[in-house]
Amino acid sequence: MASATARRKAADGGGLISQDVVARLKGDILDGRFAPGSKLGTAMLQAAYAASVGTLREALFHLRSEGLVEMEAGRGFRVAPVSAEDLRDVSALYVEMEERTAVESVRHGDEEWETGLVAAFHRLARIEALPREERIRRSSEWLVCHREFHLALVAGCRSRWMLRVRAQLFDHMERYRLLSQKHRPLSMTKRREHALIRDAALARRAEDTGALLRAHLEETTETVLRHAPQFMPTA
Repeated sequence: MASATARRKAADGGGLISQDVVARLKGDILDGRFAPGSKLGTAMLQAAYAASVGTLREALFHLRSEGLVEMEAGRGFRVAPVSAEDLRDVSALYVEMEERTAVESVRHGDEEWETGLVAAFHRLARIEALPREERIRRSSEWLVCHREFHLALVAGCRSRWMLRVRAQLFDHMERYRLLSQKHRPLSMTKRREHALIRDAALARRAEDTGALLRAHLEETTETVLRHAPQFMPTA
């Protein structure tokens, strides 16, 4: 019989594998590798992720709890569908939560928070300052830096629940942004908007930061909606 230590190590290893599969599957759903509404069959997922059926089901149930996967009785799992109505609903909640967490973050963030925000903006701005063709080529890097900048902005918020809800809504908005990316022009104004948000945050102008952030996010939503018919059949 395996020792308690061996069982614990096996459990820990299994947990790491499961988390890796969740992260990879989630990323593939967000960037559109698995199209909205498409089936997530076990055989196909095993081939893609080299994981056991149990691990895959655990990952699918986890993403179901986040609203990225749906389950139909007798028909298995599928990627959650998209629609203009859902986008508007998600966007309204996301903008509200992003603004609230940012305002709280600016009010309570410490010196470490300031340092993190400056560093995250610097990484993002370096990519946004590149020529258009280079920015397009490094779009995946921009996505990481963009996520890190927004995360750094709200990192000073003291409410774990607000941050948790905000993170889930961010993922749903990111899904729509990524789905629309191939159909909409590259924005050349976001660098200035990000700089204005950073400046207001570092100056501890909490309400101004929130207002600038809200305008920034609402403009993104409107841009995605203008191109929605090209990637959402139900739009």
